[in-house]
Amino acid sequence: MQYIYVTRAGYEKSREELKFLKTVKRKEIANALHYARSLGDLRENSEYDAAKNAQALNEIKISELEEKLNKAKILEEETNIPKDKVSIGSTVKLKDMNTQKEFQYTLVSEIEADYDQGKISTSSPIGQSLLGHKENEIVKIKIPAGTLIYKILKISR
Repeated sequence: MQYIYVTRAGYEKSREELKFLKTVKRKEIANALHYARSLGDLRENSEYDAAKNAQALNEIKISELEEKLNKAKILEEETNIPKDKVSIGSTVKLKDMNTQKEFQYTLVSEIEADYDQGKISTSSPIGQSLLGHKENEIVKIKIPAGTLIYKILKISR
């Protein structure tokens, strides 16, 4: 089995989302379906079609989240993660060698990725390129828009 490494907080957040989708969201959709059925002819009932689509999307999300949680391995349980190299769970302070701007990312699993919070997936082009590098190394990252050149200033956990 291919594990998906997550932090305990990320795991708990995903479990809460799954619980919400299975209870609250399913009930909302069931109520919308009930209301749409009460309107009569289902063949030309846009409310019914919308509710059925919402139901299908919700069930897909539930299935995907259950699969990810089944493959999840919580990081705190891992003791052999190197602290001197960029790895999952690392917060990496970087300097863009072209613009001289400094910023930081935390490398997380796909489940926890949230660019707005500075959390990037280890499977993203930037995340993959940073993995295994040490402080003060220069990393060249090929992305669709060109090549990024970053210097790793600091690695922390």
